[in-house]
Amino acid sequence: MNLEILTPERKIFSGDVYGVQLPGISGSFEVLDKHAPLVSALGKGQLKILRDKNTSSLYTIQGGFIEVLNNKATVLVEGAKEIE
Repeated sequence: MNLEILTPERKIFSGDVYGVQLPGISGSFEVLDKHAPLVSALGKGQLKILRDKNTSSLYTIQGGFIEVLNNKATVLVEGAKEIE
């Protein structure tokens, strides 16, 4: 699945991933490869990029939206900071 994470200022991430875990308004959820089409609002919290089954990256986000369509996930957030 192709994932893009965008803020109003810049592109945070772009690339192929295994999946992504997101903070939804009503709780966390996960989007994996070949997920059904989806549009959802996101709350403040942690976004985890699953690069493969053993490697991941973690970001704190300030809320936004995700759109999943044709095996591409686009995440639009107000702000994001990588957690090391």
